[in-house]
Amino acid sequence: MVQSRFLRLFGFFLFITTAASAQQDPEFTQFMFNKLYYNPAFAGVEGMTKFNLLVRSKWTGYATTFDGAGGAPNTQVFTMTSPIYKLKSGFGAYIINDNLGSLNNLSFQGSYAYHFAIKEAKLSVGVNLGFFSQSIDFTRYRPSDPSDPLIGSGKDTQVRFDMGGGVFYQAKKFYVSASVNHLASPSFNFGIDNLRNALQPTLYVMGGYYYEVSYNLTITPSLLVQSDFARTLINIGAVARYNDKFWGGITYKYQESAAVILGMSLLKSKALEIGYGFDYIVHNQDAKQPTSHEIRLGYALPVSSFGGKKVIRTPRFRH
Repeated sequence: MVQSRFLRLFGFFLFITTAASAQQDPEFTQFMFNKLYYNPAFAGVEGMTKFNLLVRSKWTGYATTFDGAGGAPNTQVFTMTSPIYKLKSGFGAYIINDNLGSLNNLSFQGSYAYHFAIKEAKLSVGVNLGFFSQSIDFTRYRPSDPSDPLIGSGKDTQVRFDMGGGVFYQAKKFYVSASVNHLASPSFNFGIDNLRNALQPTLYVMGGYYYEVSYNLTITPSLLVQSDFARTLINIGAVARYNDKFWGGITYKYQESAAVILGMSLLKSKALEIGYGFDYIVHNQDAKQPTSHEIRLGYALPVSSFGGKKVIRTPRFRH
């Protein structure tokens, strides 16, 4: 019954959405390993303190047609999450740097989530608060009309308050996530009265189902829908994990690209993870370079049985 409902939900989000293109926020191939970035309610859900670094180079080798300046977009995001056992909650934080040629976005967010136990599952409700900094280098623009009042001069940076919220439901066989980012709609004008560059609230819907093929092999199909209510991006994929040590999978970004994901756990405790994602553009190659690369490093601190509570390790979450 639960599996059937999840598959219907998966299909619903896949077929109702027709536009697919990245908007104001960056997208990641290994989205299923980067849940805190998408939803503050994920803070502490895994029951362990974990650090995650993800570096993405998009359209590698891209250069502008007029003078080669600008370069390809690149993004770095660092996240941490930790449970707060006494408060039945979790804390998290992330910092992300997203460079888009003449425009650079830098954001720092702190997250808090409260966890509700529902039989063998966990429902988490969370919020994140922080700052969003946007920097622009007008010297890298090549305007057709140099006297255009919307083209400034030099470099400028503005910092604004930002916030978001979400819910995350983790069960033994599946998870479902829904969140909204940029609820404060921070706006940037860089001193130009007629310029208003506001970040629109962005909806993220994510889900995954854990299918145990055998004792050592698990396959997890996943879905991510990202929308600013004007344009929508859909990611679907599946990752197979063997012996909780090696994994590999494929993803497809609707009307954009296909990707391969590989990874493995290191150290005796399997606490260190390394992953790699390779994207290949399959739609509209003329305006882009065909490949993107993504590297992820994750590390989980050793878990002690705090307060005499036994920690149970699973490939999905700990409780």
